[in-house]
Amino acid sequence: MDLSVLSCGLRGHVTYAPDETHLRERVRTDTPEGEAWRCLRCDDFVVGDPHGSGPAGHAPSVPRGRALRDELIMRFLAVERVLRGLVFVAAGVVVWQFRDSRVHLREVFQEKLPVLSQLGFNVGESKIVHTVDRALGLSGTALMWIAVALVAYAAIELIEAVGLWLGHRWGEYFAVIATSAFLPLEIYEISEKVTVLRAGALLINIAAVVWLVWSKRLFGVNGGAAAYRAERESESVLTVRRAGE
Repeated sequence: MDLSVLSCGLRGHVTYAPDETHLRERVRTDTPEGEAWRCLRCDDFVVGDPHGSGPAGHAPSVPRGRALRDELIMRFLAVERVLRGLVFVAAGVVVWQFRDSRVHLREVFQEKLPVLSQLGFNVGESKIVHTVDRALGLSGTALMWIAVALVAYAAIELIEAVGLWLGHRWGEYFAVIATSAFLPLEIYEISEKVTVLRAGALLINIAAVVWLVWSKRLFGVNGGAAAYRAERESESVLTVRRAGE
């Protein structure tokens, strides 16, 4: 399956008329229906006026090939982060509501968030929940800080989601650092009992960290930022055609 063609089918084509004559001739052709311009994403010719024009260096940056595949993976990770963030926001709200009651933290989750158990997260057997219960006791202040921590974690997840969805460089670095920081907790949780949800989440996060560091060339790995920029520039139709002269 050609992701570029599929993406153009969903989003529409992107055409551009460069000012440079020798480049314009390479991305323009005449047809019985009129002039047609080569799509910057899928390489097909599209009849009609170009969507933009100007110097080749000002052509829109359109993900294609590997860059398009990477964008789809990052958006999948962003959606996963949003779902995870919403779960922790809900958990934080529940704990906040019960901060003045004399109940165990695990009982709060079991009563108000039974969906967690249905997803494979047994809060009654959770080492983290038991540890928090024992370490902080049952005071309203303790529950308040737990609620704050849950919402803070949710905020981190949502920030990750925004950065990954938009494809910003800072989002990639933030996702790697934040995800790596919480991996020990996930490993601690899965050490008590292996469930499909825990194992899946752990594998996704480990794979995400490795993939982001290597494919996005973060922290100087695999050639670093300079190699990353050169790779993305080479994906441009106009750059490819200029190099082929």
